[in-house]
Amino acid sequence: MTFYDEIGGAETIRTIVATFYAGVAQDELLRPMYPEEDLGPAEERFFGFLCQYWGGPTTYSEQRGHPRLRMRHAPFAVTHEAKEHWLTHFREGLDAAKLTPEQDAEFWAYVVRAADFMVNA
Repeated sequence: MTFYDEIGGAETIRTIVATFYAGVAQDELLRPMYPEEDLGPAEERFFGFLCQYWGGPTTYSEQRGHPRLRMRHAPFAVTHEAKEHWLTHFREGLDAAKLTPEQDAEFWAYVVRAADFMVNA
């Protein structure tokens, strides 16, 4: 059983990502980093990435290739302040998913490492 299966699969990841993007949509610092008027495509890409990362379907790589996270985010100044905003919204997503404490801790540890890695300004 993968972590993806353990946490409830696509339904759980959908909850996390939808909650995250609801926060981003209202965030004056982060929203400009998403140039598409409709956040739907970005939400779908993030959903696919997280599903694949945690052991679910490999649709993300099949459609987009290697994640190349830093390269894809390079056009945007990801500051420490932006990272903190991003983490705030992701925390809301994890809270909405109601994972077990152990699952939450594992997911959160990954998210914090990833957020730290993305800071480029």
